[in-house]
Amino acid sequence: MVTALSPSPRPLGLNESPYPPLPSVRKAIRDAAGQAHRYPPFHPHRLARRIAAWCGVDPGAVAVGNGSVGVALQLLQAVIRPGDRMVYAWPGFDAYPLLARMAGAEPVPVPLLPDGRQNLTALAEAVDAATRVVVICNPHNPTGSLVTAPELAAFLARVPEHVTVLLDEAYIEFVRHPAVPDGLRLPNERPNLLVLRTFSKAYGLAALRVGYGLGDPALVARVRDRQLPYGINAVATAAVEATLEAGDELVTRVDAVVAERERLYHRLTGLGLPVLPSQANFLWLAAGPAPGTDHAAADALGTAGIHARHWPGEGVRLTVGHPADGDAVLSALSPVGRGRAETET
Repeated sequence: MVTALSPSPRPLGLNESPYPPLPSVRKAIRDAAGQAHRYPPFHPHRLARRIAAWCGVDPGAVAVGNGSVGVALQLLQAVIRPGDRMVYAWPGFDAYPLLARMAGAEPVPVPLLPDGRQNLTALAEAVDAATRVVVICNPHNPTGSLVTAPELAAFLARVPEHVTVLLDEAYIEFVRHPAVPDGLRLPNERPNLLVLRTFSKAYGLAALRVGYGLGDPALVARVRDRQLPYGINAVATAAVEATLEAGDELVTRVDAVVAERERLYHRLTGLGLPVLPSQANFLWLAAGPAPGTDHAAADALGTAGIHARHWPGEGVRLTVGHPADGDAVLSALSPVGRGRAETET
C-alpha cells in the first residue's frame, strides 16, 4: 500500500522574508556568537548612531528597540496615562490592542473602508480629549493598502498636538507607489509623530528582533528613557550592522518579492478571486460579496499545507514567498476561483 505524503508546509502567514540572511550577515552572526559570554552595550546608542547615518537623520532622532513592537511599547509607556485612549484601524496588526492594554490605554478600533483602506476620516473623528495615540499602518497590515502623501498630510493636519501619531512603516521597502510619504522627513515637520521601521521584514532578520523609531529628538528622548538595559543582544546588533553594508544585494531581494507579488496578484485576480492590490509583501484575499469565500480559501490553503492568516468573515492574508510558493497557492486556490464563478453564474 502506498501512503500519500502530506504536502511540505509553506509558512506564508507571518510576512517573513523567503530569503535567509545574506552570507556577509551570517558571518557577522557567527563572529558575534563567539563572544556570547560578554554583555552587549547597556543601551544601543552606537547602533542608533549607525542607523541614523544610514537614514541620513540626526543621531538624536533614532530610538532602537526589540523589534518595531518594542519601540511602539516604549512610546506608549512614555506618553500614555491610565485611562487614555489609543485609536487604530481594524482589522490590523494584532499587537496594537495588546500594546494598548499593556500601557494602560483603552483600545479604540476603527473599521476599515470596504476597499481595505484605513478610514482616515473616521480615525480623525475618533480622536478626542482622552486620546493620546493614533496609529496609521502604512502600508496597512493586513490589506496592503497605502495612505498616500497628500492623504497623510491632510490627516496629520487634523490631529491635535496632544496626540502622538504612530506611523508604522514595517513594510515600507516594498512600496512602489509614486505618492508614498517620506517617512524620513515627516518627523521634521511633526514633533508629535514617531515613524516605526524594522529589520524583520525586507531585511530578513525576523528572529533577531531589531526595530527603530524616527522622530523629533525630544520625543525620541522620551522613548529612549523606556529602553530596557541590555535589551538588544550582540548577535542582533552585528547582524543589523552587516545588513546596513549590504544595500544592493538586499534591494535585489526586495525587488524579487515585489515582482512575485505582482505576478501572484494578477494570477489570483484572473481566477476571479477578490484579491486587493498591495504595496506590502503580502496579499489580502477579501471575504468578498460571495459568502464563505474566505473560509473556502483558508480551507484550501490549509489542505495544501500552506500556512496563511485567516480573519474569519474578513479575509485571508497571504505572505509572498518564492515563485514555487506562489505556484502552490495558485494550485490550491484555483478550485475556489472556479467555485465562485459557478456560484455567480
